[in-house]
Order: sequence, then C-alpha cells, then structure tokens
Amino acid sequence: MKARSILHNIRILDFTWVLAGPYATRLLADFGAEVIKVQSPAKPEDDDAFTRGYYNTWNRNKLGITLNLNESEGVALVKKLVKKCDAVVENFTPRVMANWGLDYANLKKVKSDIIMVSMSVMGQKSPHKDYVGYGPTVQAFSGMTALTSFPGKPPLGPGFSYADHIAGLYASLELLGALEKRRRTGEGQHIDISEVDVMKSLQVDGDSSLAALQNVYHCQDNRWCAAAVFSEEEWRGLKRALGNPKWAEDIRFATLKGRRDNRAELDRLIAAWTREHTTEEVMSRLRQNGVVAGIVQDAADLAKDPQLKARGFFVGGNVFTDTSPIKMGRSGARYERPAPAPGQDNVYVYGKLLGLSEDKIADLQVKGVI
Repeated sequence: MKARSILHNIRILDFTWVLAGPYATRLLADFGAEVIKVQSPAKPEDDDAFTRGYYNTWNRNKLGITLNLNESEGVALVKKLVKKCDAVVENFTPRVMANWGLDYANLKKVKSDIIMVSMSVMGQKSPHKDYVGYGPTVQAFSGMTALTSFPGKPPLGPGFSYADHIAGLYASLELLGALEKRRRTGEGQHIDISEVDVMKSLQVDGDSSLAALQNVYHCQDNRWCAAAVFSEEEWRGLKRALGNPKWAEDIRFATLKGRRDNRAELDRLIAAWTREHTTEEVMSRLRQNGVVAGIVQDAADLAKDPQLKARGFFVGGNVFTDTSPIKMGRSGARYERPAPAPGQDNVYVYGKLLGLSEDKIADLQVKGVI
C-alpha cells in the first residue's frame, strides 16, 4: 500500500501567478497538499502561457479550475470553496483581493479559522503597498541589486529572480507554521509577506573580508570557472595547482592583507593561467589541491551534472523539471501530475467538492463564470 503524503489532509485555494506564489504552493503540493489553482476562464488560444515550460514548472501537482471573479457568482463560488479549504494563498497587490471582497477580513467571516497568505512587493500595510513588481524589482528595492556591482560600475543584478524563489520558500514555511498553530489553538491567521523585507533579511556584504580572492575566470574554451581562496592552506593549494609560479612568492602576496590589497593584480595573473586551460582542467586542478572551484554552468551543463544526477535533482520523461530541494526519509515529495490545463478539474471541484449539479455547472459555463 502506498504511504500517504505528509500533507495529504491539507487543501489550499491558490490565486497565485508568475513565480513567487506558484513556487510556494508547488512546494506544498509536492508533499501531498491538494492545491486548487484558480485561473481565468479565457480560452487557451487567447493566452499561450499555459503551454510554456515556465508555467508547467511552477504548477505541477496542482488541480486547475477556471473562475471569472468579475462576476458576482464567481466571487460566491470562491466563498463556498473557502469553507472547504485550510488556506488561501495569493500574490497580487493588496487592492486586488479587497476589490473582489475576498480579503482576509471577509474570508474570516466565511471560515473563522481560515489561513490566508498574502505576498506582495511591499506588504499589506506599507505606504507603498500598491507598488507592482517582479523579482528584479524586489531585488532593487531591497538593496540586493546594488551589491552586485563592481567598483565604479553600475549594478548588474543577479541575472534571475532570486527574490521570487526566496519569497516562495518563506511563504511555504510560514503557512506550515500557521497550520501547526491552528492545530494547537484552533485559530486561523493572515500572513502578510513583504517580499522586499524578505530580501532585506538576507543581505550581506558580498565582498567577504575572509577571502583572499573570489572571482570567475575566463578559460581557454571560452567558458568560465569560479574560484575562491580563504585560508593559508587554500592559498598554498592554489600555488600548487598553478605549478608554483615565481610571481606567487612576491612579497605583495605573502599575507592575506597583501593578497586582498593587490587583488586586481592577483586576478590578472590567475586569469592569464586559466586562459591556457579548459574549464574542466582548471576546476579539476584547483579542486585536487583543495581550492573551492566550479564551472559556471549553462542549462546543458546542469542537465548532465553528476552531482545533481546523484541527488535526483531532475525528474521527468521527455520533459525534465527540478525536484523539491526538501528531502525527507519517510514521506518524500511526489511528482504525479503535470501542471493543469485551464478548467481541467472543474467537474471534480464544483461537482464533488461543492456538490453542484451537472446542469448548474453547464449554466455557469454558459454565463462565462467558469
């Protein structure tokens, strides 16, 4: 008999979109929560987002229903669904759910112990609460983007929506904590996540005072290898990997402070060596001598990376996606359902969960409510 997933008795109504919100609910769906994703009843040919790998990646293991919230009957259906759910998750700006009459104050009247997670750029109570943004916006407001600049150069940003992933992790953990509190006290709650505040909590100075050098180096095959040296032992390992060049004994590089003060020259000398070798050679020689090093990987590299393969990082047949980073011994994540097509589970949700008749469901379809 197949063991039950750890969150098998949790049902979540999911109003999330793009990445941060869908990632939060995907993490919970992977461990068995029944996540009901609410989508617009627009025809698939009107919006090809449903066929993109991006949508499929962040919405696996979820059920999908269509619902027009600009119709009063649509809002009424949400309130009926809330009575059947443990939590509601959304990542709109604060005005959106309130405009539909589906903010926490109203949902609490429908189900007193409901848990609601609201994710937005600035949070529900900020004077800037109506700011709209995506991961790069959050990164800029939080100061993270500024930390990615080189001296005298404009900020670069991390190159992907790091903030969305972090906000999704925070939201899923907060929701689990709220579920545990409700189990003990019977109380629901509203979790207000400011994605900017989430990122602020993780800010550090990227130029670590402990490192003699930290950089990425161009190699012979026109690819890059990252390397870092912290301790005296690693510095000696670097010299061995490079064949103990005479310049490494220069008095300027004899101490950590000297190496840091002359980092630009040190980087230039190391780069001259890496340009004579392939990325694999550079990484291998550095690692063999105790230096932290790794190839800057593209998507093709990641797909065949032996470490990721050993950890079971990817799952799929013709289409691969990443597995959950959370590993459990007795009740692991499951990957049973692809992302839902629009309205794929209307019959189950409206018929079985809400008890609507086939005629009523057909009438709602005719009216454009679902």
